[in-house]
Amino acid sequence: MPGMPSDAQSLDEIDFAALYREHMRRHRLVPKPASAWDSRAADYARSQGARGDRSSYVDDFLGRLDLNGVNSVLDIGCGPGTLALPLAQRVAEVTALDHSPRMLEALQSQAAAAGLDNIRALHRAWEDDWDDVPVCDVAIASRSTTVDDLEAALHKMARHTRLRAYFSYPADGFFVAREILDVLGAQHGSVPEVPDLLLVLGMLRRMGVHARLDYILTPSRLAHSTGFDDFVQRLAWSTGPLDDAAKNRLRSWYDANPERAQGGGAPMRWAFIGWDVAAH
Repeated sequence: MPGMPSDAQSLDEIDFAALYREHMRRHRLVPKPASAWDSRAADYARSQGARGDRSSYVDDFLGRLDLNGVNSVLDIGCGPGTLALPLAQRVAEVTALDHSPRMLEALQSQAAAAGLDNIRALHRAWEDDWDDVPVCDVAIASRSTTVDDLEAALHKMARHTRLRAYFSYPADGFFVAREILDVLGAQHGSVPEVPDLLLVLGMLRRMGVHARLDYILTPSRLAHSTGFDDFVQRLAWSTGPLDDAAKNRLRSWYDANPERAQGGGAPMRWAFIGWDVAAH
């Protein structure tokens, strides 16, 4: 590249996928097992029903999908049907994958209650055999791409869609607002940090994908906690167990401004990435 030192790598020489995998290994960032999501399925389904499947994130994600000429959608990491249920009202067929059996049960229960019979639920993880997973017009992966080998996942996603693919990825490195990480102090170093978004875009570039990038802002996962104990419990889902010193610092921060604490810190920013499969 013009202006680069002679020993510098060009973009075509950088193995973004290897850098991603090394980050996951170095930071000991292990995707949560199915059992962890099983334990939250009922709460997710309940909160989803309470807001009528229309959180701001859902509207923002769905509003960015091009469904022109689309009859079928593959929803990877579908959870309790956050996107599969509203999509099933707009397309002929939805195939919904998740590695959590309880999430799939919640999806099927809500689909039945809504009178939707065009959702096929399959118990599959990213790394499983997908031989029986159909190729659909559009494939989506919403908030489900923090995986050990994202390059393999993206290739698998591309092989299972005819027209377009869309996914979201945490854009700022953490699932918790930085101001709260600062309060944690020394324990901040143990909070999982996801690989940089630039590595994801670099992987797509090496795949020959001309991706479109946008952003979706969502309230913090800690917003609207019912009290300090609930706040800490929600935080620990992302950070792991908190020691007493960290809890004491959080208590001081929480009590100093309860209204601020109710917001849970700055909103979370999701990168929304899409590409036309047929065009690359």
